[in-house]
Parts: sequence; C-alpha cells; structure tokens
Amino acid sequence: MAYESGALDATLAAAAGDDPALMRDLRSAFVESAFTQLDLLKRSRCDGNWNVAAMRLKGLAASFHAEDLLIAAENALLSAPGEPAAIRDIEVVLNRFAG
Repeated sequence: MAYESGALDATLAAAAGDDPALMRDLRSAFVESAFTQLDLLKRSRCDGNWNVAAMRLKGLAASFHAEDLLIAAENALLSAPGEPAAIRDIEVVLNRFAG
C-alpha cells in the first residue's frame, strides 16, 4: 500500500489556513481518533462491533481524504472479525500518518 499524504495534508491545510499549530492539532486529532477506532476494531468479538469500528474508520478516512486508510478500512469491512491482515494493514497506514 503506497503512502500518499498529499490529500490529507491538503485537507488539513484547508481547514487550518496559515496556522501551523492548528494543523498539528488537527493531524493529532485525526491520528488519535483513528487509533481509537483501531483499538475498538482489535477488541471486536462479533460482526457488529467489527463493522461499526471499520465503518467509523472509513468515515474518518473519507472526511480527511486519507485514501490509504479508506482502502484499509474497506478491506476490514470485507474481512472476518479479528482478521490479522486487516488489522495489520490499518496499523501500517496509521503508523505512517503518525510518523
């Protein structure tokens, strides 16, 4: 999965304008929210909880134009709850965003 932060950065810049502190805060809020949903995804023990966490990740990704996260969340929706590959793909994307 290729990492492309251009759309995310452009979305954050559009919201923050010329305020670098606000841009850092928005990025931090995005990453924190995404990791929270990833944690819920990891702890899901049923289809319903898995789907809710994956849909929230997908919505967050769509809101911030984070294409790689959107794709990983869609893949999780197509996977069985607890699927290690789906979780790992999301972790890789989020670690790149957080990096």
